[in-house]
Amino acid sequence: MGDMANLFGTGRFAQPSGQEEATDEAQDAADEAAEEVRLRLAVDGGDVEAMSMLGAMLLRRGDFDGAESQLRTATAAGDRAAANNLGVLLHQRGYADEAAGWWRIAAVAGSAAAAHALGRHFRERGDEPAAEYWLCQSAEQGHVLGAYALADLLEHRGDDAGAGRWMRAAAERGHREAAYRLARTLDRGAGPERDGEDAAAAGEEVEQWYRQAAARGHRRAALHLGTILEKRGELKEAGRWYLTSAKEGEARAACALGFLLRDAGDTESAAVWWLRAAQDGDGNAANALGALHAERGETQTAERWYRAAMDAGDDNGAYNLGLLCAEQGRTAQAEQWYRRAAYAGHREASNALAILLLRGGDETGAEPWFSKAAEAGSVDAAFNLGILHAGRGAERTALRWYERAAAAGHTEAALQVGMARLRAGDEREAERFLRCAAGGGSAEAAYRLATVLDARRPPAPAHELGETAQEKSECEEWYERAASQSHRRAQVRVGMLAAARGDVVEAARWYREAAEAGSRNGAFNLGLLLAREGSEPEAVVWWRRAADAGHGRAALRLALVCARRGELAEGQRWADRAVSLGPAEVGERAARLRDALRQELSA
Repeated sequence: MGDMANLFGTGRFAQPSGQEEATDEAQDAADEAAEEVRLRLAVDGGDVEAMSMLGAMLLRRGDFDGAESQLRTATAAGDRAAANNLGVLLHQRGYADEAAGWWRIAAVAGSAAAAHALGRHFRERGDEPAAEYWLCQSAEQGHVLGAYALADLLEHRGDDAGAGRWMRAAAERGHREAAYRLARTLDRGAGPERDGEDAAAAGEEVEQWYRQAAARGHRRAALHLGTILEKRGELKEAGRWYLTSAKEGEARAACALGFLLRDAGDTESAAVWWLRAAQDGDGNAANALGALHAERGETQTAERWYRAAMDAGDDNGAYNLGLLCAEQGRTAQAEQWYRRAAYAGHREASNALAILLLRGGDETGAEPWFSKAAEAGSVDAAFNLGILHAGRGAERTALRWYERAAAAGHTEAALQVGMARLRAGDEREAERFLRCAAGGGSAEAAYRLATVLDARRPPAPAHELGETAQEKSECEEWYERAASQSHRRAQVRVGMLAAARGDVVEAARWYREAAEAGSRNGAFNLGLLLAREGSEPEAVVWWRRAADAGHGRAALRLALVCARRGELAEGQRWADRAVSLGPAEVGERAARLRDALRQELSA
C-alpha cells in the first residue's frame, strides 16, 4: 500500500503539512472530529488504509495507546506507512531498536521516509556505513529530508563533492536549511581569485539560495541576504530582511538593522534594535550603544555598555573603555583597558597602548606593542614604528616601516617614502609614492609632486596682461589642490603661476590667502603685485608684515621706499634689518643702500 497516511516525514516527530491556510480553531476541531468518525467507521469495515490514517491521527494527538493498536493492525496487513509511523511511536516511547525493526520493514517495502528514519537511527548508533546506505535509499527516492541528512553525513566524512550534490538536491526540493548551507558553502568558495562573469554568476547563485532559505523563514539566511543587499546599496530591501531576521531573534540582524537606521539618521530607532541585540548577548550592539551614549556625554551609561560588550566576549569593549578613559584623562585606567584588549590580540588597542606609553616617556615599553600591532596588520602602528625609528636616526629601518604602511594605503607613510626617494635621487619612485599620498588627500604630497612635475616642464612663454591664458598644466593642478587645502607654499606658487599668466586678480587672491595664514613670501609677493598696480601704501603694509617675519627682500623694499620718501633714518633701520636677514645678494645691496643713507644723514 502507499504512504497516504504517513504524517511523519522526519521519522521522529508528527508534523502538520503547513500548506493549508489558517482556519478557525473551532472549525478545525469539528472537521477533525468528523474525519475521526469517518475513519472509525471505515476501520470497523476493515479498511486497512483507514486504520493507518486513524493511527497517525491519534499519534499526532498524543494518544499513543490508541494509535499503537491501529498502527500494529495496519502494519500486520502490509501498510508500509503504518509500519513507519509505528516506528515513530516506538521511538518516542524509548524503544529505539524495536522502532528500527519496523522502519526496516517499511523501508524494504519502499518507504522513503522510513529509510530516512532508519538512516538517522544508524547514524546515532555510530554505524555510518549502514546510515549512508539507508539515507542513500531515501534520497534516491526523492525524499528531501533523506537528501539533506545524507549530505550532512557526507560533509562530516569529508566527501565535499557528494555532500554538495545532495545538499543541492535537498535545496532544490525546498529544504531551507539545505538552501542556507549550500549558500554558505558557495559563499566561502567565492574567493577573490574569481573575477568578471564567474564572480557575478557565483554571487547571483549565492544570493538565490540565501533568498530561498530566507523566504522559508531561515533567520540566518535573511541576515546574510540583508548583508549582500546592503553592500550592493539596496538599503531598503536589506532593511526588510534584517527586520525579518531580527524579529525571529537573530541578534546580529538586530545589530545590523540598528546601524542601517543610524546611517539613515534615525538614532532613536537604532538604539531600540541595538538594545534588543545587546540584551541577547551581541557585543557589537553593546559597543554601538556605548558609543551612542558617549557621544551624548552619558559616560557612565557608555561605560556600562562597553563592559557588557566585554562580558559578551567582544574585545572592542575593553578597547572602547580605554578610549573613554583616555578622553577623560584617566590615563592609568586607559592603560589597563588597552592592555586587556591588547593581550587578547586587539591590534588597535596595541597601537593605542604603545602611543600612551610613548607619551609617558616609555619608548622601550612602547616599541613591542607597536610591533605587535603592526604585525597584526595595523597600518597606523607600522607608520608609528617608522616615526619611532626615524627619531632615533635609523632611517633605513624607518623607511621599511613607512613602505609597509604605504603599501596598505597610509597617506602620510606614502609621503615619507616619497620624500626619502627624492632625497635618494630616485625621482620616478618618488613620484609614484607622492601620487599615492596626494591622491589620499595629503596637501604636502600634492605640493611636493607639483614641484617634481614643475621642474620637468619647459619654461612657459611670457604673457601680457589681457592675453588669453593657456590651459593649466598638471603640476599647476596639483599646486592648486594643495593650495585649496591651505598649504601656504602651494598658495604662493599658484599665485606666481597666475601672475605669470597675467591673471593679476587670481594671483592677488592666492598671495593674500597665504599672507593672511602667515606666509612671509605670500606677503612679500602680494606687496610686489600691489606696488605694480599702483597701491604702494597697501604694499608697504604687507612688506612690513613680511619683514617682521624675517623676509630680507621685504626689508630691502621698505628701505628703498623710505629712502625715496626722504625718511632716511627709517630707511637706514630697514636696510640694517635687510643686511641681517639676507640672503647674500640682498645683504650686499642693503649694505650699499645703508652706507649711502648714512652718508646722506651725516652730510
